[in-house]
Amino acid sequence: MPEQKASSVAGGPSPGPPRVPGEQTQLRDRDRAHWETGRAQDSRALLGHSPCVGPVGRPGARQVTDPSRFQDVAIRKKVPNLVLETWDLQCERNGREHRTAEMGCQQLVVRRGQPFTITLHFSGRDYEAGVDKLAFNVETGPCPIETSGTRSHFAVTDFPDESGWSAVVQQQDGGSLSISLCSPPSACVGRYSLTLETSTGYQGTSCHIGDFVLLFNTWHPEDTVFLRDEDERCEYVLSQQGLIYQGARDYITSTPWNFGQFEDDILSICLKLLDTNPKFLRDQNRDCSRRNDPVYIGRVVSAMVNCNDEDRGVLAGRWDNHYEDGMSPMAWIGSVDILKRWKKFGCQPVKYGQCWVFAAVACTVMRCLGIPSRVVTNYNSAHDTNGNLVIDRYLNEMGEEDRRSKDMIWNFHCWVESWMARPDLAPGYDGWQALDPTPQEKSEGVFCCGPAPVKAVKEGDLQLKYDIPFIFAEVNADVVYWVVQRDGSQKKSTHSSVVGKNISTKSVGRDSREDITHTYKYPEGSEKEREVFAKAEHEKRSLREEDEGLHLKIKLSEGANNGCDFDVFAVINNATDTERVCRLMLCARTASYNGTVGPQCGMKDLLNVTLAPWEEKSVPLRVLYETYRESLTQDNLIKVVALLTEYQTGDVVAAIRDVYIQNPEIKIRILGEPMQKRKLVAEISLVNPLAAPLNNCIFVVEGAGLTDGQQVKELEEPVEPQAQAKFRLDFVPHQAGLRKLMVDFESDKLTGVKGYRNVIIAPQPK
Repeated sequence: MPEQKASSVAGGPSPGPPRVPGEQTQLRDRDRAHWETGRAQDSRALLGHSPCVGPVGRPGARQVTDPSRFQDVAIRKKVPNLVLETWDLQCERNGREHRTAEMGCQQLVVRRGQPFTITLHFSGRDYEAGVDKLAFNVETGPCPIETSGTRSHFAVTDFPDESGWSAVVQQQDGGSLSISLCSPPSACVGRYSLTLETSTGYQGTSCHIGDFVLLFNTWHPEDTVFLRDEDERCEYVLSQQGLIYQGARDYITSTPWNFGQFEDDILSICLKLLDTNPKFLRDQNRDCSRRNDPVYIGRVVSAMVNCNDEDRGVLAGRWDNHYEDGMSPMAWIGSVDILKRWKKFGCQPVKYGQCWVFAAVACTVMRCLGIPSRVVTNYNSAHDTNGNLVIDRYLNEMGEEDRRSKDMIWNFHCWVESWMARPDLAPGYDGWQALDPTPQEKSEGVFCCGPAPVKAVKEGDLQLKYDIPFIFAEVNADVVYWVVQRDGSQKKSTHSSVVGKNISTKSVGRDSREDITHTYKYPEGSEKEREVFAKAEHEKRSLREEDEGLHLKIKLSEGANNGCDFDVFAVINNATDTERVCRLMLCARTASYNGTVGPQCGMKDLLNVTLAPWEEKSVPLRVLYETYRESLTQDNLIKVVALLTEYQTGDVVAAIRDVYIQNPEIKIRILGEPMQKRKLVAEISLVNPLAAPLNNCIFVVEGAGLTDGQQVKELEEPVEPQAQAKFRLDFVPHQAGLRKLMVDFESDKLTGVKGYRNVIIAPQPK
C-alpha cells in the first residue's frame, strides 16, 4: 500500500500509521476504549480539530484482503489502488437539512430515515464505478453486533435500501465524490462510528472517517415518533423555551423555562445519561439494541432524571423547604444548568428538584433525542398510595389535617407527555404518552412511571403498560373528607371538590395555556365517565352536593399580593324552605404545593350562624401579611378550609380553596436593535412590595440562543421597601428567530420570582 500523506485541510486529524493485517482485534479493543471515554471525537475536540473534515493517514486506515468483495476487472486492467486523501462530513449542510444546526457544526448530528451527504476526495486517480468498491461500516455502543441492530456493513449501490442502511453516489466531480448515506427509520439512536472501506482488485483500505449522532425523526412517516403537524413538530422538538403552569386551580400561573436541548454539550450529556443507566451497565448489548424504541428510551429517562434508585440519576427531590445545601427548586429557570452540573460533578445528583423540575429536565432530554415532548400540569392531583382510587382526608373540628393516610392531593403536579407509537399494544394507543420522572411509586422495582397512553387513561384500560392505574387515580380518584369528632368518631362530609382539574400545557406557537383535561377524562358526571369507572372495576362514589340542602364555597377578594392583607369569604347558601342553625369554622394556613400545611395565619369560629329559608350569607376572614409572612413557603400558597356543621342533623359540609400569593412583576426592557451577533442591552427591574428591605438580592438571566449560559448579578445593597431592584445586562444573541430571555430573582424574603420577555432576533446580514 503506498504511503498516504496528511492533507493540509484545516482542522483535519493528525496523521498516523495505517492499520495492517492482524491488528483488527487490537483495534476493536481500542475502539471500545474510545467509546468508554466519549469516542475519539471528544479527544480530537480537545486538540482543536473538527470531526467533520479530515485526511487519511491517521489511526484507523488499514488494509483489507477479502477477494470476494472486489471485481476481476480491476485486476485485468492493473488499476492502481484508490487512495482516499480527505473527507468532509458536511456537518453544517447536514445540520441545516436535519434541523440540528443549533447543536453546532463541530459534530455531525442527523435524524434517522433521512439521507445525509458526505464528500470524499481521492488522490492519484478518480473513483471508477465498476472498478472500485466502496462500503461503509456504522457501529454504535461498546459491543456492536449486526443481529442487535448496533452494527451494519453496506456497500455503495445505485438505489437506496429503505429496509436498512444504504449509500448512493450523488455526484462526482473529478476526484471528489458526494455520497448520500441513510439509516432505516427504525435504527437505534446514539453515537455512531463511521468507517469507509475502499477496494480495487484484491486489496483495499479501511479508514475511520468520523463519528456522528443519530436521533429520532418526527418528520419521517415511518418513524415511531412521527408527528404530522409541522407547527407541533416545531413546538415539541425544536423549541428550546416554554412555559410551565403552576399556582392553584383557581389561580393558574405560568413559569418560563429554558429547555435548551440544543445548547452546547447538552446532547453529549443526554447520551451520557443513557450510558449511565443501570440497564446499560447490566447488559450493554441489550440496552443499546433497544434504543430504537422511544417507549424504552422514555422509561429509561423517567428513571434516570431522579436519583431515588441510587442509579446516579440527575436530580435529588426535596419538599421540606430546607434547601441550604443545594438550590431551591423554585430558583431554577432551565434544564441546562442542572444537566451541566450533573456532568461536572461526576454524575452526582443535583440538589434539589420538585415535580416541575423533574418534568422539565426529562422534557429536555426527550426533545434533545428527537422525541416530541411537552410538560403538562394537573391541578388537584391525587397521589393514591393504596390503589383503591379513593383519597381519604381527615380533619378535626377546627379544620386541622390529621395525617392518618399517606394519600395526598397535590395543588398541582407536573409530568411529561411524549408522542410515540405503541406497537407493543393493541391498535388505538398511539399518540401522547404520560411519563412521570418525579419519584413517587416504584414501577417494576424502579422509581419511574410510564409511558402510559393518555387514551388508555381516558378509557380506564388499567391493565395496559405502563403504570396506568397510578395516573388514572391522579386525574380521577374520589376524595372523601372525614371530620374527626372530639370523641374520636368520624363524620363523612359533603364535599364538591374533585381531582384532575384544568390539565394544562403551553399552546403550540403561542404563550397561552391549552386545557387538555378532555384528553384524560370524560366530563365529570357524564354517562361516559360512569362507564369508564365501571370498566376500571371501581364503583365511583358520588360526593357531589344534593340539589337541596346547605351549600358552601370559598371566594377570594380582588387579589392576594405578597406583602399585603387580603380577604377570603365563606359563602353559605340554604337551598331549603327550612331555617338552619349551624356552626361555621373558617381557617387559613400556609401550605406547600404537595398538600402539606403549615401554621395558622387566620381563624374564625362562629358557633351560631342562622340561615333563613333560601338565604345566602357571606362571612369574611381577614388574612394579615404579618401573620403569614414568616411561614409562607416558596410555593406562595395559603390553604383555606371551611367547615359548616348543622346542629339538627349533625351533617358537615366542607369547602377548601388554595389561595396563591402573587409575587411582584419583573419588568424587562430590550434596548437596541435585536440582531444576530449584535450587542443588546436588557434593563431588568423589580419593585420591593414588602414593608422590610430585601437582602442578598440576586438576578439570574438565561435564554437559549441569547446569552452565553447563565448570567448572574448580585446586588451590592439591600433594596428598601417600595424601592426598585434593577440592573442592565449586555448580551450578544448568537441565534436568530423568536427567543425568550428568562429572569429569576432571589432574596432573603422574596424567592422564586420569575419573568420573561420574548425577543425576535433578526438574522445577521449576509
